Amino acid sequence: MTDAQDTASDTALRTTGGAPSDDDVPAHGLPIPLLEPREGVPPVVATEDALAEVIAAFAAGRGPVAVDAERASGYRYGQRAYLVQLRREGAGTALIDPVGCPDLSGLGEALAGTEWILHAATQDLPCLRDIGMVPTRLFDTELAGRLAGFPRVGLGAMVETVLGYALEKGHSAVDWSTRPLPEPWLRYAALDVELLVDLRDELEKDLDRQGKLEWALQEFDAIASAPPAPPRKDPWRRTSGMHKVRRRRQMAVVRELWTARDKVAQRRDVSPGKVLSDAAIIEAALAVPPNVGALSALPGFGQRMGRRQLEQWQAAVDRAKALPDAELPQPGQQVAGPPPPRAWADKDPAAAARLSAARAAVSALAEELNLPQENLITPDTVRRVCWEPPSPATPETVAAALTGHGARPWQVGLVTPLLTRALAAQA
Repeated sequence: MTDAQDTASDTALRTTGGAPSDDDVPAHGLPIPLLEPREGVPPVVATEDALAEVIAAFAAGRGPVAVDAERASGYRYGQRAYLVQLRREGAGTALIDPVGCPDLSGLGEALAGTEWILHAATQDLPCLRDIGMVPTRLFDTELAGRLAGFPRVGLGAMVETVLGYALEKGHSAVDWSTRPLPEPWLRYAALDVELLVDLRDELEKDLDRQGKLEWALQEFDAIASAPPAPPRKDPWRRTSGMHKVRRRRQMAVVRELWTARDKVAQRRDVSPGKVLSDAAIIEAALAVPPNVGALSALPGFGQRMGRRQLEQWQAAVDRAKALPDAELPQPGQQVAGPPPPRAWADKDPAAAARLSAARAAVSALAEELNLPQENLITPDTVRRVCWEPPSPATPETVAAALTGHGARPWQVGLVTPLLTRALAAQA
């Protein structure tokens, strides 16, 4: 056995019963495998009586609560939660099945006013909101890592870098709608919240040392107070490969096939990609097949597809072919806001010069502050201010424009001087 194998064997034994103490962190820097939650894997809560016990325990707990949710992306229709994990001092860890307990508003109310710790909060908040869990205060460990300048901000990387433990991540992409959930998956899920409180505390110290804690708190408040995102307009336009489709009639084929696929996927509760791939939709749109025989010869509509399915997709193609010209979708419908930056030089050279100067200034400051440019200020905000700058472009008017586009006070304070200078230099 090599020295490395001996060390790995020793640390695995020491962590089988739960997280090691601070004294166990190895001096040589090798992460300690975290194999078991400290109180073991809790039973899955799937009844109202068991949920009532969890609500009482977490209401009586102390300090912030670590929260995570598992979805079945790529397997099921939509983004609903299929498992919710929580951990709080005094309450331990809970694993809740939202299929058996679809209304967790009572738990959300019991945690009202408590700080929730999530990793990549914007990914989990929509599915948590759907089952009645809405935080009023939160701490996002992924976003904290970005602001603190960590190059890798996945949960596993953060736990390893900050705390010195290695999380097993082999079950992140499994079908969480599976019932019953296998024991190894439940162990993985429980470990995802095992160290979130510890991670949060260390990141808060790091942000405070860097003078960035107030920035992070403003970002967290913005996430917690943000309203639900409105439904996407024309979601079929996001079909992968859409850039190949140029003609309006072809776009109509994409729209009809996308809509038909979505209805089937919703009815069967499966991921749309499992019903019909985006690539197949694009192939049909480019070919506009005249009949089922021609459709079946296209990639994605092969021999494994039954006659009834082929007829269903051909009917969608035929609906697109039958549309009058006035009802065909318009190409390249631009969302509200400025055009793509690549078109600025032709449309408005002065705006292109403003954007170039602003980008260079933002990039330099972000590097100086050791954080990603998009966290210092969103590229969309910079584009909007440079495309339609306030007149006159004073620090006050630029600050007001940034605020109007959703920039937080810390961002406004840092970026206003940069954009004011960039706009003035190109006036």
